[in-house]
Amino acid sequence: MRYAAECVTWLAMLMAGIGVSAAVEPADAIYGGGTILTMAGPEPAQVESLAVKDGRIVFVGPAAEAATFAGPNTRRIDLAGKTLLPGFIDTHGHFVYFGKNLVDANLFGSATVAEVLERMRKQVERTPADGWIVGFGYQARQLAEGRPPTAEELDRVSADRPVLIVDSSGHLGSANAAAFRAAGISAATPDPTGGKFARGDDGKSLAGPMEETALNAVRAKRPPFSGELADRVITGAAEVWASHGQTTAMEAGLGLGNDDVAVVLNAIDKRLLPIDLYVAAKDSAMDETLAAAYGVASAYNPQAAGTLAKLRAARPDLDSRYVNRVRLGGIKFWLDGSLDTAWFTEPYTVNPPGKTGAFAGYRQIPDAVLDAAFDRFWATGLQIHMHMNGDAAADQALAAIAKAVKKHGMHDHRPVFVHASWVRPDQVEKIKACGAIPSFLPSGIVPGGDAVVRLWGPVRSAGAMAARSFLRAGLPFTFSHDAPVSPVPSILALVDAGVNRMSGSGQVIGPDERITPYQALRAVTATAAYQLKEEKTKGTLEAGKLADLVILEKNPLTVEPTTIKDIAVMETIKEGKTVWRRSAP
Repeated sequence: MRYAAECVTWLAMLMAGIGVSAAVEPADAIYGGGTILTMAGPEPAQVESLAVKDGRIVFVGPAAEAATFAGPNTRRIDLAGKTLLPGFIDTHGHFVYFGKNLVDANLFGSATVAEVLERMRKQVERTPADGWIVGFGYQARQLAEGRPPTAEELDRVSADRPVLIVDSSGHLGSANAAAFRAAGISAATPDPTGGKFARGDDGKSLAGPMEETALNAVRAKRPPFSGELADRVITGAAEVWASHGQTTAMEAGLGLGNDDVAVVLNAIDKRLLPIDLYVAAKDSAMDETLAAAYGVASAYNPQAAGTLAKLRAARPDLDSRYVNRVRLGGIKFWLDGSLDTAWFTEPYTVNPPGKTGAFAGYRQIPDAVLDAAFDRFWATGLQIHMHMNGDAAADQALAAIAKAVKKHGMHDHRPVFVHASWVRPDQVEKIKACGAIPSFLPSGIVPGGDAVVRLWGPVRSAGAMAARSFLRAGLPFTFSHDAPVSPVPSILALVDAGVNRMSGSGQVIGPDERITPYQALRAVTATAAYQLKEEKTKGTLEAGKLADLVILEKNPLTVEPTTIKDIAVMETIKEGKTVWRRSAP
């Protein structure tokens, strides 16, 4: 017995690396000296060390055991009390659109129409002579005049060049006469389904403001980004996303611009992306995007002759869905509008400005269009993402899914209910039955919460983005920033808002739907990976998963909850390599 015990002790010494090297390859890096949150379960789990090798996590656990992975070239990374988490995952953002906005006028915070016009005049100087003069981010209800600039006012910015402004929601805008001409829109052009052109006093002339699909008809005619400008769209957005701790980004509507596909193909060919990009194509651009994806898959097929120079970037997870960090994962439909145009089964409690009668918002697309999409894609690997703010839009989505299930049977499709701002209690069980996942926009409570209370009334506002109700029902949900609808793609602002649900005036909107910081962090890590069907490689710190990591200045679980949004991201690591690091003050 003593001999057997000695053998066991000797074997333990070997495994601990005492005297004889352990039978494992040395890690590239071992992290320790801080808080390491794995995010791997419903309750917080903390470990002492994490080891990385070739872009993968190879160990998570006690520091003593991590020593077995140490070699002469292993980097020992002292967190110095900071917090290590899985890299944040963007479940609904507009990465390409945001990148384009980086070269447009910033209209966030404008207080008057005159200020919008002044910012747009400065943009004239920064815009190439053949480019449109574009600005983004104003809110009409925050302007002193309570309205957007008119075509006549935008003509004062430039009478002969197209001028286009888009509000912070991305659903409303205004244009000058030159922009309407460039888009082929005239007084005789009828309002498109799901949208509206504001008219002059004669009831015909174009006044400038536009809503929903009417705005899209003009926006789509903007000249394409190309060359260095196309590069900057991707590299600029990637730097901003990484600075907020995100290792996976999303473009949830590729095709809003007529050059979007070309911009992404350019990024693939030039390997511009340091982080992953999940793409959901806009419904109207789906066939074009599928054709481009087929061409990319063919060109980068490692089995094809003559393509060795174009092999996909090396990925430790060997996820063949990604090519040079881009993956076509889904299709995006807009079923209704924004805060002022959400599609409800009951009218607004107080009508938005300019609306009369029993206004209940806009339906964006016919049932037949959505039904056909589910019939085509329900049983495939491509997810359907549906923008919906009102319960009528949720009804439309659920009806389309029910038809697909009846025809094709149940599949692990994981349709995404984007925003799902107001869903009725009776809809929650239907969402659970079909495996759908809502992606809430809690940070929208800060600028829009008070308006929601006024426009939607107490019941709908209190139950908006019902995170705790979904938790009680055992349903997954995620948080998303929808940038550039949110001015910056901050993940920690989402966590903060989901925990506190506090409007800009300090009013708590729907206190019963508040959740804990850990539950909110799960919505941007583990559950976010699940939404994207990437839970096998992302979202938690577990051996075998990608070393997608973020280091935070402080632990979100221990700070005062209203300061979570203020925690600094110190470093973002994609597959073991630093892609962003905060500069020393």
